[in-house]
Amino acid sequence: MAERPFVLLSVATSIDGYIDDASPQRLLLSNAADFDRVDQVRAESDAILIGGNTLRSDNPRLLVNNDKRRADRVTAGKPEYPLKVTVTASGDLDRDLKFWHFGDKKVVYTTDAGALKLRDRLDDLADIVGTGDTVDFGAMLEDLAARGVSRLMVEGGGQIHTQFLSQGLADEIQLAMAPLLVGEAGAPRFVHPAEFPGGSTRRMKLLGAETVGDVVLLRYAPKEA
Repeated sequence: MAERPFVLLSVATSIDGYIDDASPQRLLLSNAADFDRVDQVRAESDAILIGGNTLRSDNPRLLVNNDKRRADRVTAGKPEYPLKVTVTASGDLDRDLKFWHFGDKKVVYTTDAGALKLRDRLDDLADIVGTGDTVDFGAMLEDLAARGVSRLMVEGGGQIHTQFLSQGLADEIQLAMAPLLVGEAGAPRFVHPAEFPGGSTRRMKLLGAETVGDVVLLRYAPKEA
C-alpha cells in the first residue's frame, strides 16, 4: 500500500470563522499578497482538492496562475499544473464547469452511484473513482498516493475540511484570518459540527504565525504528536 499524501488544508476566514457571506457574490477574504501566497502553495503541491459544493457555487478554474511557478514545475520534472481533484457524493456536477476545461489531469472521487452518473456525463474529462456507498476519504488518499501524489492541498469547502479534520487525516492547517466580521445566518463556516479527535480541550501545535498585509496567516498541526 502506498503511503498517504501529506494533507494541507488551506482556508481564509473572517474573524468570526466564516469563509463567505450569504450573498450571491463570493466574498474575497484574502488580499492580493495572500492570493499570491496561495498560488505558491498550489505550485508546491502535487494535487489540489475542492469539494463539489464549492465547484458548483464558485465555478473556479483552480490553477497555478504565475507563469514562472508553472515553468519551475516543468523544470523540476513535474506537470505544468497539479492534478485537480474533486469530491462529490451525489455525482451532480455539470460538464460545463470551468474545473474540467483548464489545467491538466482531473480525478473525481464519488460514491458508486455517483460514478455511474459522472461516467456518462463527463465522458473523458476526468478519471472517476467510486469508493462504495459513501465517499471513503482514506481510500481516496491511498488512490492519490498510487497516482504519485505526495502533497495534497485541500481548498474546501466546509464539509470537506470537516471530513479531513474529524477523520484525523489532515497534517497541517494554513488559516488566513481576514479583518472582517460576517455574522450572517446561513453563511458558510470553515468547519461544521463534528466529533473531532481529542475533543474540544485538545490544543493543536502552532507551527507559525505571520502577517500578510492585513491578513494573519496561522499554521497549525492538527494531529497529535
